[in-house]
Amino acid sequence: MSTTKPTVAQAIAQALARHGVEVIFGQSLPSAVILAAEAIGIRQIAYRQENMGGTMADGFARISGKVGVVAAQNGPAATLLVPPLAEALKASVPIVALVQEVERHQVDKNAFQELDHIALFASCAKWTRRIGTADRVEDYVDAAFIAATSGRPGPAVLLLPADLLREEVVASDHVRRANLGVWPLDRSRPADALVQDAASMIAAAKFPVVMAGGGVLSADASAVLARLQDLASLPVFTTNMGKGAVDEMHPLSCGVLGALVGPTALGRFTKDILGDADLILQVGTRNNQNGTDSWRLVKPGTSIIQIDVDPQEIGRNYEAVRLVGDAAATLEALTQALASCDLDARAESRPSIEARIAKAWNDFETVRAPLATADTSPLRPERVMAELQKLLTAQTIVAADASYSSMWVAGQLRGAHAGMRFITPRGLAGLGWGLPLAMGAKIARPDAPVVALVGDGGFAHSWAELETMVRMDVPLTIILLNNGILGFQKDAETVKFDAYTSACHFKPVDHAAIARACGCEGVRVESAEDLPFRLREALASSRPTLVEVMTDPGAHPPISLFAGKLDPMVELPGQ
Repeated sequence: MSTTKPTVAQAIAQALARHGVEVIFGQSLPSAVILAAEAIGIRQIAYRQENMGGTMADGFARISGKVGVVAAQNGPAATLLVPPLAEALKASVPIVALVQEVERHQVDKNAFQELDHIALFASCAKWTRRIGTADRVEDYVDAAFIAATSGRPGPAVLLLPADLLREEVVASDHVRRANLGVWPLDRSRPADALVQDAASMIAAAKFPVVMAGGGVLSADASAVLARLQDLASLPVFTTNMGKGAVDEMHPLSCGVLGALVGPTALGRFTKDILGDADLILQVGTRNNQNGTDSWRLVKPGTSIIQIDVDPQEIGRNYEAVRLVGDAAATLEALTQALASCDLDARAESRPSIEARIAKAWNDFETVRAPLATADTSPLRPERVMAELQKLLTAQTIVAADASYSSMWVAGQLRGAHAGMRFITPRGLAGLGWGLPLAMGAKIARPDAPVVALVGDGGFAHSWAELETMVRMDVPLTIILLNNGILGFQKDAETVKFDAYTSACHFKPVDHAAIARACGCEGVRVESAEDLPFRLREALASSRPTLVEVMTDPGAHPPISLFAGKLDPMVELPGQ
């Protein structure tokens, strides 16, 4: 019988398993940890590009409700964790990054790929620590998971000296058994008196509305918000990141607002509903630039009640009644408090509110219909979204790249179920993140249909992961909108400078051929007639599939920046 003590690497792997970790996104470094993890059944998702793993872990965490774990070598691989960890920090997504360090006796001697990782991660992680001795392994692993999942979720970085990983672990007298790998870790909520005061304000308001952000989804509060919406007859708007927080087919749902207020946007017809509110209940939203159309949507003098797990987010841009707590727990308490309030006035006003919202949706459908039904070649993205809409189910997960891809998803698709997932990189909005987000989501929920919507500009950052999808058996559908340009850059430069830079145009690329060369299915669509069949075929496939759609380079989402400049006003019939 062997009496060999486990190594530090093996102890780390066992601690990860205790926290429910089943997947590590990595490239086999730190090798000692990956070998120990694979030996006990933890799967490594070995990606191709070093800047993709962190975003895969992000997508996994958003969908699974578990911590995403990513591993990296010291030096260059560590530096490439900065962008995805920064996105996770801004978007409040829990990730634990395991980063190898040089051997302890080599510190400050210019060892190969030595870098000050504590300084490197200072701006993009909640917590960064180095394990220094073999007797503190489980203490530090647990501390990393607590940092990632408690309070406002975010990334934690654990630095692992290479020589320490080979040492025998020193057993502790205090055995750790807790599973800290789910989030949010703590379901805190405000005091009853504060909740009751907020409920009284909502009941007394003439026209209260809700703005729901991504915190509603990360805290799994969608079902509670749906009950509150019905109980108090509250119109609900969502931010880009909050899309899916409510059933957008519900008669009190106003869809996404933010910067999507141009001539053919839903927001053109709903922004006045928000503007007429005398009270706004904000849940899990940062009141950032995109979510408020550069802080123009909330009118001065409007009362605000803000629910957020991060005390510093409340009142950052607008003074608000403070309800510090987890979204689900706080909404549940608020719903119970409102149940004891007189809501007769809210119920009496509901038919007129629903009629106003229905008219806004109908007007939106009217002005976008020529685009959504257009048979032109190259295709309009609105037509692509209209055909995709027909194939969505409550289980479908749609991930999008940054820039226009996110806007097409937020503004053209309509979620048919509270809690349906639309995941977009709106923390920092980095190009190339749509595909790895989708891959992480598919690994988290293998039975769900997953669609990644990307543009040709962003996809060039991540197309090596086509091979990863085949090798690691991640069968999702990629819809690639190929317009041959960097769309937002070209359009924004045109609006601001009446010219655009030379980087905006690409040479033609056959992305479908690249997909087939990597072992995926790959098809190109150039006509509206061919589109429905190709989309149905892709979503029904058990293999990774790329549908490259040749789209109009002149098409762009109807955001406020372009209204009256690139986008003329579209009149409703009879106006």
